[in-house]
Amino acid sequence: MRITLSDRDRRYIACFEDETGATARDCLVYEDEDRVVFLVAAGEMADAVGPGGRRVRAVEETLGRSVELVEDADTPEAFVANTLAPAAVQHVTISEQGDRIAYAEVPEADRGAAIGRDGRNIETARRLASRHYDLDDVQLT
Repeated sequence: MRITLSDRDRRYIACFEDETGATARDCLVYEDEDRVVFLVAAGEMADAVGPGGRRVRAVEETLGRSVELVEDADTPEAFVANTLAPAAVQHVTISEQGDRIAYAEVPEADRGAAIGRDGRNIETARRLASRHYDLDDVQLT
């Protein structure tokens, strides 16, 4: 699936890659929350975070925004699980009947982490899953 990035998104990705040395495959900018979510290439999360979080903090300082990271994955199931981290996702099932919906099985104790404050984590999961795997929705079970 092809993702269209604005000039601002490309500048943010370039800044992220310059500061961390990791590859960013996508970014979501939330203007009203002063935060940016970067989709980091699989296997490059440690490079993006850096020792003690130093690299990601440098990106936050440069952009003047809170930065969140999500690791890319090869399958839609693994991708959805990564987007809901730090919640412990036990299993993800993709329904192909009608709308393409990802059902993520999350223990009751981790539902709050999966949803996030004001639903921002689940909304980020939905946006990224739609952009990268053409999923219509992500739901918790």
